Amino acid sequence: MLALIFASTYLHNMKARRDVYQAIADPTRRAIIRMIAAQPHNVNSIAEKFDVSRQAISLQVKILTDCGLIIIKQRGRDRFCEAQLDQLSEVSAWVGQYRRHWETKLDDLEAYLKKLKKEKYGKQ
Repeated sequence: MLALIFASTYLHNMKARRDVYQAIADPTRRAIIRMIAAQPHNVNSIAEKFDVSRQAISLQVKILTDCGLIIIKQRGRDRFCEAQLDQLSEVSAWVGQYRRHWETKLDDLEAYLKKLKKEKYGKQ
């Protein structure tokens, strides 16, 4: 009974903490995002592209839905996954700050190497 309570609490906490970073942390989820960004797919057609069970893909789709990167639309008997990639701008902004950091470091290194070259070979 204690294990059930712990598991339930753990799963609830994991769901509450899901965000776009968790979504893109898994290569299968990134592949699903890439696939449905091109065009909506139903869960069965997504599952056909992977060597895992449909239930495993359904779990990945649920995580992506919880993270807000996809929405599910019912069309007849099929459930289609559509990309909602606006939240990836948060990731882009986060990566961008580090890109600027490293570009500055590389510019500094380039300037230093040019200075060394001038000192060694004279003006060129």
